[in-house]
Amino acid sequence: MARAMFEYTKVVLEKVSFDTTLFCKELQKAFDCLLPFEIQELKIWLKEMYLRHPDLVHCEFPKISIS
Repeated sequence: MARAMFEYTKVVLEKVSFDTTLFCKELQKAFDCLLPFEIQELKIWLKEMYLRHPDLVHCEFPKISIS
């Protein structure tokens, strides 16, 4: 079930990537509900996403670091 949530999260983030504020809000929700190993995978996916959408780099999350 958790794997389905991870895949769903990526779909949602792709769909809201046009709006930085909405993307950041959805990303925060993802970090609140995903498992630790999924968060690590999501960080890798986010690095690829930022290459395609550089304006999304303005999301700030005090609890996490994607570098």
